[in-house]
Amino acid sequence: MSLAGKSAVVTGSTSGIGLGIARALAGAGADIMLNGFGEPSAIDKLRSEMAREFGVRIGFCDANVARANDISRLIDATIKEFGRVDILVNNAGIQYTASIEKFPVDRWDAIIAINLSSNFHAIRAALPKMREHNWGRIINIASTHGLVASTDKAAYVAAKHGVIGLTKVVALETATSGITCNAICPGWVLTPLVEEQIKGRAACEKISVDTAKAELLSEKQPSHEFATPAQIGALTAFLCSEEAAQIRGAALPVDGGWTAQ
Repeated sequence: MSLAGKSAVVTGSTSGIGLGIARALAGAGADIMLNGFGEPSAIDKLRSEMAREFGVRIGFCDANVARANDISRLIDATIKEFGRVDILVNNAGIQYTASIEKFPVDRWDAIIAINLSSNFHAIRAALPKMREHNWGRIINIASTHGLVASTDKAAYVAAKHGVIGLTKVVALETATSGITCNAICPGWVLTPLVEEQIKGRAACEKISVDTAKAELLSEKQPSHEFATPAQIGALTAFLCSEEAAQIRGAALPVDGGWTAQ
């Protein structure tokens, strides 16, 4: 599989799942526009290391995907740097937990903006450019929470269910073209953000980090193993291949059996 000559935008790609996806696409030969937060020096180092490792062009845009205008700037920056946008991975997301009656309105608005509305704005901006070449891959990183629910996660669950609905609509609207749209639904993935949650749980319950990990997995993930950013990246790269051209509108779990229960 080769993505040489293609360019990809991956939102929220300076760490975690997004970085795993960016590395997988770069490894397949695509030029990458990174996006996310971080110290400028660390991002410059990441760019240079990835460019050297994979032999592709690596750009960066600091667009805040909570803002529609910034998302347009991200797509425009990609076209300016690489001449085209072939692959769009909507990965950026945030989380907040509280019961419905205690859920802060500003947190609801922020989660919907970043986890759902940003996908719409990015697809709306990138799709016309993909249609010019009659080729494109749109991959939305949803979640098992796009398929099932958990308590205290009203905004996140609502947003991720919305992402899967949006994915299906885009897939139907592009069904007779060379553009596909699919969603990936990770379960627990061992990212820096999840590691911090585990440490917090261990401290709160006065248990070891290993015990906290085991408890977290046993509650939802039958495999009792975390998925990895590299695994999510590998599936993303496959969905960009010609072999995946007739996978359209799918919501693909990578969840150790979570949604099989």
